[in-house]
Amino acid sequence: MKIDIGINETDRNQIAEGLKKLLADSYTLYLQTHNFHWNVTGPQFRELHLMFEEHYTELAVAVDDIAERIRTLGMVAPGTYKEFAKLSAIKEVDGVPASEEMVKILLQGHEQVVKTCREALKVAQDADDESSAALVSDRMRVHEKTAWMLRATLR
Repeated sequence: MKIDIGINETDRNQIAEGLKKLLADSYTLYLQTHNFHWNVTGPQFRELHLMFEEHYTELAVAVDDIAERIRTLGMVAPGTYKEFAKLSAIKEVDGVPASEEMVKILLQGHEQVVKTCREALKVAQDADDESSAALVSDRMRVHEKTAWMLRATLR
């Protein structure tokens, strides 16, 4: 069925491509955060374990919101590890790093998501897609704040 929401198909495709990258980055960061939640050890165990849980819980909601916006634009949302690995600028981590390294890795991941948001935001704004722009802007704000909090734990 034809989509007639005031955004032409070319613009909807370009916006969706940016959102797909944001979804892939967000899902990859979700997996890393959940992995680190399960496997963190050390003197800050409880604090980091709980903080990582807050972060992955928030990301679980975010990936659903992003995927649903892609679908709203009439495009197929990626949903496999293979697709996410191809689209994401965040790379998987081998093994289980020390807790401080986990924080550094997650900090870099959140900063990468902010950069991905900035790219997607410009495309959405150029197409006058306020709904996608608002979603991306909200995501950017969350990741900037989370990066700040992670950075603050590192001294």
